[in-house]
Amino acid sequence: MGSYYYLVAQLPYLTYGQLPPMPPQAFKELVKPMLTPEDWAFLDMVSLDPQPLPAGGHPSVGGHVATGLAYAENAPACGSDFIDGWRAWERTLRLNLARNRAIKAKREGTPTAEPPALPADAVTAATRAIAETESPLEAEITLDKARWSAIDSLLGYEYFDRNTVFAYLLKLLILQRRASFQTEIGFSEYKSLYAAILDAAQSGTSRAGESK
Repeated sequence: MGSYYYLVAQLPYLTYGQLPPMPPQAFKELVKPMLTPEDWAFLDMVSLDPQPLPAGGHPSVGGHVATGLAYAENAPACGSDFIDGWRAWERTLRLNLARNRAIKAKREGTPTAEPPALPADAVTAATRAIAETESPLEAEITLDKARWSAIDSLLGYEYFDRNTVFAYLLKLLILQRRASFQTEIGFSEYKSLYAAILDAAQSGTSRAGESK
């Protein structure tokens, strides 16, 4: 795996809660000339969704495929341990969120897949977001802080390889979404999307064409 020392050294340092220094798409275009073709292809797979839309798929609520069970299985391995690890972590988080939300709402039925018990920090974040927060925005802050920590844990100590570039893009995606919650419109959009994602994971259906 190649080193991207010069590229990484030039990137602005990111902290959770700040305004993103650039949009995620602008970052991708900025680093494209500096990456190998293989690493650029991996960068295109980086997403906050643990089950990103495959080529030729049909988007539905929250970007899920219009057919099949929501997060019923892990996404197929893509060839990057970092991306695969991230997808597994986020899937664990979302399935546990769906279960905890259903329990709190005293909703009958079972999730489409048994919520994994690992990674443990994803399970803990899902529990805290439902049990210990008083508003959707507080829950999102709890979840995104956990996501941020998980990204750092997955990154490890190899700080100048391609995984650092992947992690940087994930953090930009988190910051971009966080910034959208600063306005009432953005917060309303978040609440609708947040509920739709968890409902899809709970019911096992994706409702194509339904408004947010």
